[in-house]
Amino acid sequence: MRVLVVNAGSSSVKLRLLDADNELVGERELEAPQSVLDPGELRDALEGGLAGADVVGHRIVHGGERFREAVVIDTPVEQALHALSDLAPLHQPKSLAALEAVSRAIPDKPAVACFDTAFHATLSPASFTYALPASWRRRWGLRRYGFHGLSHAWVARRAPELIGRPAAGLRIVSCHLGAGASLCAISDGASIDTTMGFTPLEGLVMATRSGSVDPGLLLWLLDREAVTEREMSDALEHQSGVLGLASTADMRAVIERAGSDDPDATLALEVYLHRLRASIGSMVAALGGLDVLVFTGGVGERAPVVRARAADDLAFLGIAIDHTANADPAEDADISAGDGAAVRTLVIHAREDLEIAHQVRKLLNGSSRARPGPG
Repeated sequence: MRVLVVNAGSSSVKLRLLDADNELVGERELEAPQSVLDPGELRDALEGGLAGADVVGHRIVHGGERFREAVVIDTPVEQALHALSDLAPLHQPKSLAALEAVSRAIPDKPAVACFDTAFHATLSPASFTYALPASWRRRWGLRRYGFHGLSHAWVARRAPELIGRPAAGLRIVSCHLGAGASLCAISDGASIDTTMGFTPLEGLVMATRSGSVDPGLLLWLLDREAVTEREMSDALEHQSGVLGLASTADMRAVIERAGSDDPDATLALEVYLHRLRASIGSMVAALGGLDVLVFTGGVGERAPVVRARAADDLAFLGIAIDHTANADPAEDADISAGDGAAVRTLVIHAREDLEIAHQVRKLLNGSSRARPGPG
């Protein structure tokens, strides 16, 4: 079964075609300003290097409480996904626009929705419940949903392979560090805690998102009319995080400037690492211990300084890395310090496309026929 994976971003759509052995047959990234794909460019891509798909797998950010696993998309499902747009107004419409465009271009191919929230459907009430009035929680579905589930789910399958242990009994903290960032506590292959919440704003400091902020501070600003609600939303999503601290959202530039004792960059890196270490600690507490620490995502894979600083300051948990291996790891690598590390530390290439293909095949075949590794 050849799976075309569709992943809609902020201003583009990434298309990847995987064959039955999970080998990458072709890929294209198409510009989609205002979430609009050019029909001609899309047709050329689907009739060119991306031709021959048997099924289409779509990354959908939000599945709400209803969609707890991948689902074949039909009219009622599509309507339900549109109804969930209020929960993810910055992300859901982009995914649905890509779904509609690709479905128009290849209407004879079945389409499957795979959700970033679904991996966290296993959170316990203690983990997902906010201490808010019950009437609010019932009326508006206020709860922690969690995101980056496709990336964390891939880590949950890939990490046991790399260390040669079954997922059962394994305690993993998955650190997805990219422009958006979240952690996930994984026990026996399932999510039991995560740092993102009702929205992707909660948790870690990110490229342009603030992460968790005292709600009283925000109320204080609104009460004094210092900012409007629209201005606050824009600031928290697009002007905060590393950008707000260092005037750039590029972690590579921040690390370089911090190495030259730039005060703003140094502060940005220290704030980022402080929140990261504290959040890893909270995930370990939820797990009751730690067997594997995983770094994935753009920063997680390409910033040795971030991995080293986080690992070294968490040595009391049994984490120890080989700094030579950490400096230039392979795509999927064990960077643990040999026998001196009670906890295995891995760098895993983010492959949401492989996780989507796995979920598509599992849904349509009953089990995945493709080998689990990336080849």
